[in-house]
Formats: sequence, structure tokens, C-alpha cells
Amino acid sequence: MLHDQTPHHAPAERPDLGLHDPLAESFPKTLEGRLLFWIALSFSVFQIATAAHIIDFASQVVRAFHVGFLMLLTFPLVAAARNAGPTLKAAAWALAGLGVAVAFYQWYDYTGLLLRAGDPLDRDIVLGVIALGTVFLAAWVIMGPALPIISGAFLAYCLFGEYLPAPLDHRGYDFAQVIDHMAYGTEGIYGIPIFVSSSFIFLFILFGAFLEKAGMIQLFTDVSLGMVGHKRGGAAKVSVISSGLMGTISGSGVANVVTTGQFTIPLMKKFGYRAAFAGGVESTASMGGQLMPPVMGAVAFIMAETLGVEYYEVVQAAIIPAMLYFASAFWMVHLEAGKHNLVGLPKDELPSPLKALREQWFLVLPLLMLIYLLFSGYTPLFAGTVGLALTVLLILGGSIALGLPAGVIRMIFWVGLGLVAAAFLQFGIMVILAAVLAMIAWNALSKGGRATLAICRDALADGAKTALPVGVACAVVGIIIGTMTLTGAANTFGQFIVAVGQNSLFLSLVLTMITCIILGMGIPTIPNYIITSSIAGPALLELGVPLIVSHMFVFYFGILADLTPPVALACFAAAPIAKESGLRISMEAIKVAAAGFVIPFMAVYTPALMLQDGGPLAAEIGYIPAVIYIVAKVVLAIGLWGAAVIGYMGGRLGWPMRALAMVAAFTLVAALPVTDEIGFGLSALFAVLAWRQMRRREAAG
Repeated sequence: MLHDQTPHHAPAERPDLGLHDPLAESFPKTLEGRLLFWIALSFSVFQIATAAHIIDFASQVVRAFHVGFLMLLTFPLVAAARNAGPTLKAAAWALAGLGVAVAFYQWYDYTGLLLRAGDPLDRDIVLGVIALGTVFLAAWVIMGPALPIISGAFLAYCLFGEYLPAPLDHRGYDFAQVIDHMAYGTEGIYGIPIFVSSSFIFLFILFGAFLEKAGMIQLFTDVSLGMVGHKRGGAAKVSVISSGLMGTISGSGVANVVTTGQFTIPLMKKFGYRAAFAGGVESTASMGGQLMPPVMGAVAFIMAETLGVEYYEVVQAAIIPAMLYFASAFWMVHLEAGKHNLVGLPKDELPSPLKALREQWFLVLPLLMLIYLLFSGYTPLFAGTVGLALTVLLILGGSIALGLPAGVIRMIFWVGLGLVAAAFLQFGIMVILAAVLAMIAWNALSKGGRATLAICRDALADGAKTALPVGVACAVVGIIIGTMTLTGAANTFGQFIVAVGQNSLFLSLVLTMITCIILGMGIPTIPNYIITSSIAGPALLELGVPLIVSHMFVFYFGILADLTPPVALACFAAAPIAKESGLRISMEAIKVAAAGFVIPFMAVYTPALMLQDGGPLAAEIGYIPAVIYIVAKVVLAIGLWGAAVIGYMGGRLGWPMRALAMVAAFTLVAALPVTDEIGFGLSALFAVLAWRQMRRREAAG
């Protein structure tokens, strides 16, 4: 049952991404590395204990300890990963100690800090400066300079913005007020992003880590190979499907690239795909994993908290665009395969998807339970805790079952375990926790069981390490939100977008898209979404775009920003595996994702695409017909974009035909008066000309 999915390849094949890639390096095999391993394990145990209410701290204290753990792990781990000398290592541990001191101060003087909120003592200011300084430094060492510089510019605006010319200026805030706002309370580094990181994101990262250890990657790969591996261009289609399935449990695009990509990229190259195109397909599909419910990316949880809506409402808005995104990538690789006559894999060499599901169907149970809980109105915190607990039950139970006689006794064990798992609905999470503790004790008595416990232990430590870049990004980006709430800075840019939108909504959307992509050159999806949604979300709402649609628009282009040059993180992660330039991979990824760029625009004009009320089409023909119509129109637009970008439709297309397909697709996207009619007419013309061209080739051939 158990498969350790960590790929074992030579170091030269690894992406040199440091801690961006949780699988890039294990913990250092030194005394310091062991210490860091146990700290990471303690971090995970603390987060599980607070989620299950075994430890009940105030929310502010949990956030402070979460950031304290992030600081404690980040500085020494980065120093060890870079083989720093003794002086730098000592400095790293000193910074880690300062981060922990800040967390303990928030816990020790919690009541006092509440009582004197807005009137800080000198020691509060000193520790507040230390808190901000350590968070900035941690973001710099783990993610590079872009995000700390952007957040630093916002912090500087708080301090010096009063000296700027109107309308950029504000009324002015003194140093103590700014530090108090940013380092204490729930507006700065302990704001919504770090609340979501400490409550939801960490649990779902652990959930994914445990499922991977249990063999979920192998299951997804076998099912994908069996379904489409024998089709034309099957190797690339396997990449799209397996990465999409991985996206259901992992919200990290880069981690997705370096796990599924280790298998799919060499497979695509072996069957004739160019290295750059293979890397582009994997990068595009992996980044799309953040759009794929139920887990999606960490952004989905932040979006739900920011908008004050149930998580399932975000999932509901994402489901059709996510399916269309992967359909567009699938269509692109199909056309590329046709263009270069790339055949599928021999069917007799492929695994059976039904056999894979029969043998490992139980791995899907935690995912199904997670979906059920999320859509039944339970909080993501509860759903994530239960999903994680059920996954651990399966792993530990599988190890125990292997030691039992096959047949009736093993069947009785699994039925009993199922009844225990179901009992949580009546008696709460403590039933599952008691069962987990009992099975830990049982596994400790056998050699195979102890090996299983070691895998679970390693998953806890790996999960904490994976969470570091996300958590640090959430902390530092809180400063940007703090600036917005303190100064109202979002209004200036928002008013500009509104002013443009009064003349042309399309130009406002293009401006927002460009902002997302430019920001995405240097910062991950989470801070990108938070910054642009804070600025553009209210402005687009004022222009009549439904709030959740405007936020999904920003989210979509925040994801696509990781595919656009010059800094395309997902593509550079794929580069060492594909043995190709990250920039070339990025250019191919844009081609594969080209159809995906049209989906958010079409959702703005017709919100029914995201299953939202509103929009003139729904008012005219009704909600359900509007959903059917817009989905059909997007599918047609995707088909045309694919033909235009790849240059193939049953045969190679010349530039006049490609231009016709592009114009037809664009008119379908625009959603202005008569543009749909023009688009359908041009689409019909393109289809007739392409069919005639294909018939002439057949006659000539």
C-alpha cells in the first residue's frame, strides 16, 4: 500500500530552487539537520493539535506561534542548504531565536497587548521592529528580493506618504502607530493571510504530503496512462491528466512540476515531443492544479476569508473554468501531436486504469470525504483535519492489515476501521484521534509497522518544510494589506481603473491582467492575488463585475504569471528535468496556455461561466441556458485559439487561416453587440475552409 513517492534522481537533475521545491533536498544529514527535522515535526504536531482543539490558544497567539515556527525553521534551513560558514549559521540561528522571542512575547503579554492596543510601550515598538525585520529577511532569503522590496515600498508609503503630491498622499502616521498596526493585532503580519496559513493551508499541505506517501501519485499516473496513453500524443495527455489530478490534492504548482514532471517530461521527450514543449505542457498543467477543486491553491482559502463566503462557493466558481483550462491544454497537445504525427504508447505496455482503481481505490476515500465535508458547509479547518486524519488511518491501517491473515479477519478489520471513521460524524474528531493513537501503538510492535510510522513521521517534517515559502509569503504580504487598511492606498489605483472602465471595461480588464502578470514576475501566486485583488477587486466591482468573479479573474492571471517570462518559476522548475532553457519552456507554456487566457475575460462578461448570477445574457435567456451557452461558446473559442496558435486542424494551417481563427476567437471573447454573431459566422467560415483544405490533401495524398 505504501509508496515513498520522493523521486530518487541524481542531484544534477534537480531544479536549483532551494526551499521553493520541498523535494529538492532532504534535511541535512548532520546534528543540526536532525534538530531542524524535529523542529519541523513539532511544527506539524502543533498545527494539528490546534486544528483539533487539543491545544486551545487565542487566534492571535496561534498566528504568532505559526510565524515563530516559520522564522525558527527558515533561517537555519536556508543557511544549511547554501552550505553557509559558521558565522552565517550563527547569525541564522540568532535571527531564528529573535523570531521565536517575538512569538513568546505575544503569548506571554497577550492580555496586556490587547489592553494597550493603539498605545504601545517602548518594548512593544522594539519587538515590533524585530518582528517586521525578521519577516522581511526570511522572505528575502527564501524567495528573493522582489516581494520584500514591494512590501517595503508599501511600508515606506505608510511612513512617508504624507510628503507625496495629491492624490497619492495621506494624512500621515507616526512611527509608533505604523509599527503597532503592522506588528500587533490582525491587520499587518498577523492578518488574514497568516490566519489562513495557520488554519487551513498548513493542514492541506500535510494532507497532500500524506496522500503522496500513500501512493496517490502512482495511482494518478497509472489511471492517466491507462486512459489516454495509447491515444495520439498520449504521453503529453498523460501529463495533463495526471497533473490535473495531482492538483486535487496539491495546491503547489512548482511541487507538482517536480513530482509528476519527473515521469511525464522524459516520457514526452521519448515519444517525440520537443524538450521545450514537454516542459511547457507539464508547467501549464501543474500550475492549473491551483484551479482544480477541491483543494485548489492556498489562494482559494484566502479568497473565501477575504470575501466572507463559504469555501464551497469559491470551489463552485472555479469548477467550470478549471475543467476548461485543462481541456484547452489537452486540445493544444492533441493538435501539436497531429502536427508532428506523434503516436501514442503501445496499449499492451500500459497499466489498466480499472485495475489501478481496484487495487488502490481506498486512497480516494479521504479525498471524497474532504469534498463531502466542504460542500456540506463544514469549515475548511474541520474538513482538512478530518481528511488528514482519515489519510493517516488508511496508512496505519494498511500496515496493520498486511500483518493479519488474508480473508475474513482482514475484512473484519477494515469494516471495523470504517465504522470508527464514520463515528466522527456522531461523536466528533476525538474518536478518530483515539483510533490513530491506538494504531500508532499497534504499528510500533512490528518491524513493518515501525517503517510505516517512520514514513508518517517524515511526511510531517516534509509538510512543514513545504509550508515555509507559503507561510513566509503570507506573513510579509500582510504588510501590504495593513497599508491598505491604514492609508486607503487602494483607492487611488482603483479610481484609475474605474475611470478607464467607464470608457472601456475591456481596457480595465487588460490593465488588471498586465498588473497581475508584472507582479507575478517576482512574487508567488498568493501575494500576487492579495495585492491585485485589494486594488482591482473593489474597482471591478464598481464597474459591475460580481465580486467573486473579479477575484477569480485576478487569481487566474496570478497563476498564469508563473508561466510568463522572464521569471516563470514553474518553467524554471521544469528546465533541469527537460534539459532545456527555462525561457524556451516559458514561451511554449504560453502557447499551451493561450486558450486559458480567454476564459477569465469571458467569465467577466458572462458570470454564468463561473456559476454566478448576473450578466445581461442570464437576464435575457435565463440562468441555466446562459451557463450552457457560455460553456459552448468558450469551448468553440478554445478550439479556434488552439488552431491559431499551433497552426494545425486536420492538416497544417497557413497564416491566413490562423489569422481567421484568431479573429473568430477574439470576437467570441469580446461579448459586445453583434460580436457573437460575427464570431459564429467566422467560425463557420473557418470550419468550411479547413474541411475543404483537408479534403484536398486527402485527394492529393
